[in-house]
Amino acid sequence: MALSTSPEAPLPVGEVSRLIGGWIERLGAVWVEGQITQLSRRPGAGVVFLTLRDPSHDISVSVTCYRQVFDAIADVVGEGARVVVHAKPEWYAPRGQLSLRAAEIRPVGVGELLARLEQLKKTLAAEGLFAAERKKPLPFLPQLVGLVCGRASAAERDVLENARHRWPAVRFEVRNVPVQGVHAVPQVVQAVKELDSIDDVDVIIVARGGGSVEDLLPFSDEQLVRAVASCRTPVVSAIGHEPDTPLLDYVADLRASTPTDAAKKVVPDVGEEYERVRQLRDRARRCVRALVEREERGLAHALARPCMEDPHRGIAEREDHIASVLDRGRRTLRHLLDRADSELTHTHARVVALSPAATLRRGYAVLQKADGHVVRDPGEVTADEALRARVAEGEFTVRVDT
Repeated sequence: MALSTSPEAPLPVGEVSRLIGGWIERLGAVWVEGQITQLSRRPGAGVVFLTLRDPSHDISVSVTCYRQVFDAIADVVGEGARVVVHAKPEWYAPRGQLSLRAAEIRPVGVGELLARLEQLKKTLAAEGLFAAERKKPLPFLPQLVGLVCGRASAAERDVLENARHRWPAVRFEVRNVPVQGVHAVPQVVQAVKELDSIDDVDVIIVARGGGSVEDLLPFSDEQLVRAVASCRTPVVSAIGHEPDTPLLDYVADLRASTPTDAAKKVVPDVGEEYERVRQLRDRARRCVRALVEREERGLAHALARPCMEDPHRGIAEREDHIASVLDRGRRTLRHLLDRADSELTHTHARVVALSPAATLRRGYAVLQKADGHVVRDPGEVTADEALRARVAEGEFTVRVDT
């Protein structure tokens, strides 16, 4: 419950410590997992002191236990080991210090660790952190390479020497951190984030020269895996441990079998690139030369054709043929016109001979009534009816006589 205090009525330190102890006393025993960072076993002392640390965070808590509790696992547990502790929180009022009183300590076996890692692997894979489409391509020629490795380690030497041997101009931004133990995870995560925040860093290599399953546990930590997955810079994992692949290998954009292999995959070999450029240049020259020679042959073949040697030759050869065709066309047209004229004259003579005007010239006349109707039958006229007679040279009026 909240206490009612004020500047005029404060609580003494001893009372505050007593109250905190009372609240903590109400807590029950819990199972806690962590890594032993400090271990104190004084000869003759009945109590063993140790510090239990969270491998993924910079958080530690003091643990005490009776000697017989620790002696049960003393042969298999030491500093750096992972353990599961059944303990009850205690508050030491005189110093205001929280600790855990352990009633049982169990070592975490390799098989159990691998089983947990397998479960974590499935969880992260289900989130898509290991998906191939998330992998970022490495730059062809990185100008600045970030390197996370142990201080003065063989992994650092292998990466630097092999990379500079392949491309002497390459530059490195190195972060030396613990690569095993209780401080490894937070410092590796911090180093990766620092390098990822530098705009000039083109690729990051996380390197270590192998080790046991326990030594490589930091590189399977969930915090590190998620930090690498959120990097905008391509990350290369070069842990160098084939039998048991740490989870960092799955989330990294590229996995290298060793630090030396990482240097070869990240930095191109200047000699090989020079040779590749030379081969491509020679190939380009051959292609251009072959193209020019092919075009030259085609041009020579085209120039060797008769029409190209004497352009007017074809015109001269066709001139007689065109004249012959033109003359034949004229004769044909003249013949057609003559025949058409003869047919027209004949037709005109027939038309003239059969026309009404020709009939009238032979002495015939056409009788028409006043309305212009031609008289064809004597019954069509009446006595004294005036008719119009049309002859070849004109017309005149006649009257019907009964």
